[in-house]
Amino acid sequence: MKKVTFLFLLLIGSNAFAQISEKQVDELVERTLKNFNVPGISVAIVKDGKVVLAKGYGVKSILTQEKVDANTLFGIASNSKAFTTAALAMLVDEGKLKWDDKVTQYLPEFKMYNEYVTNEFTIRDLLTHRSGLGLGSGDLMIWPDGSDFKSNDIIHNLQYLKPVSAFRTKYDYDNLLYIVAGEVIQKISGKTWCDFIEERIMKPLEMNNSAASFVRLKDTTNVIAPHVPTDGKLKIISRYKNQTFDAAAGIYSNVNDLSKWIIMQLQNGKYGSEKQNQLFTVKQQNEMWQLQTIIPSTAKAPYNTHFSGYGLGWFLSDIKGYKQVTHTGGLEGIVTQTTLFPELNLGIVVLTNQQSGAAFSAITNTIKDAYLTIPYTDYVELYRKREKENVSEADKKTEDVWLTIAKNQTDKLKIDLKKFTGIYKDNWFGEIEISEKKGKLFFKSLRSPKLAGEVFFYKDTIFTVKWNNRSFNADAFLFFELDNNKKPSALKMKPISELTDFSYDFQDLNFTRINE
Repeated sequence: MKKVTFLFLLLIGSNAFAQISEKQVDELVERTLKNFNVPGISVAIVKDGKVVLAKGYGVKSILTQEKVDANTLFGIASNSKAFTTAALAMLVDEGKLKWDDKVTQYLPEFKMYNEYVTNEFTIRDLLTHRSGLGLGSGDLMIWPDGSDFKSNDIIHNLQYLKPVSAFRTKYDYDNLLYIVAGEVIQKISGKTWCDFIEERIMKPLEMNNSAASFVRLKDTTNVIAPHVPTDGKLKIISRYKNQTFDAAAGIYSNVNDLSKWIIMQLQNGKYGSEKQNQLFTVKQQNEMWQLQTIIPSTAKAPYNTHFSGYGLGWFLSDIKGYKQVTHTGGLEGIVTQTTLFPELNLGIVVLTNQQSGAAFSAITNTIKDAYLTIPYTDYVELYRKREKENVSEADKKTEDVWLTIAKNQTDKLKIDLKKFTGIYKDNWFGEIEISEKKGKLFFKSLRSPKLAGEVFFYKDTIFTVKWNNRSFNADAFLFFELDNNKKPSALKMKPISELTDFSYDFQDLNFTRINE
């Protein structure tokens, strides 16, 4: 009955584009909170230069039970990337750089795996996910939190990351090159990325409660806690605070402040009560919202998307004949989404304190369908079923692995564990130690200490590592390679589950044993 009523209300609007009421959004979000086990969500809708809705739902923390409101701060994660491109656009407007300037012009130490790529790599290439590197390549230097890699380490180590495709031929999302872009901003402006974002963007837009990094927040009394489903229960985890990642994912903000950012974007860079101020020009906005890297798409109902790709800090596609400008973001225990329809002068922001992408997708798609006059789809139910199926399928595969390991232990297989111990080194990730204590093997990363756990025999020369931190959901295979003397000489890794976050890019590691 509710579904019929909802659809009827959407279709009776007298405006050219139907809208969704606050009551309908309330019902939608409450269903989303329940179905995807998300403690708290904030939503904003802006239309025609005005805030239609900015509201919080649920709780900031399952422990404190404090309510989320429109001023509650969330990590917006990779939605920060659009701030980085906006900062560069401002510098382009000021004549301090060009989009197609070579990176080495500003950072001579910048070096990719291939010399030609190094010499040709431009500022634009930093922002468009077409470097030739694989999905999330090198992210283990900044993921999970707690590593000691700094920006200079990342820039130096890029040369060791092997490409998986030819330069500028294929889309593969990356984070590290946005960190490099942040260093370019500092080199040109003389300000750190955080200072530039706060002084040149947030302050003029009066995003007064926001900060370029969690550690720079002036007031942390109204901030969410990150939550992750762990071993069947929702748990609060430690907050990601690594400032090396800021230019790619550092900003903390709320829906009230982000509404100002979205309105400025929809006003072609203009802001102020009379649109009297200009953050960046229309020319630069066109650059940011112009297709740079093609992402394959299939025209399926209801959106009939024929073209999609990446611009500069934004995903771009056609949705029912309209241009959609969007981005998502994810940190440990936090996922977010921003969506713009410039031709409709419409913007939608969804912030959550749990890492279910299905939750923000259900909310965003329901709201945008209302404005696009698309017949109602129950996205909450659709994505709930899809998520359940995906998790069930992935869990079955991982369960099979651990059942095999359990059988090995029951059968008391005789494995010479000591022969696998030693220090193994990867060119960009550094050293790990495989040690033996009381008949058990253990894995420890020397530069990313949270990557530590017990190692179990699986089969042949394949082992698994079970991380001590169970919220990672990223247990991995260890593939030992033997030399002519049947001694382990190298080690490669791979996530066990297909649902492991891509930033756990174990598959990019190539360890060589350096001592026993």
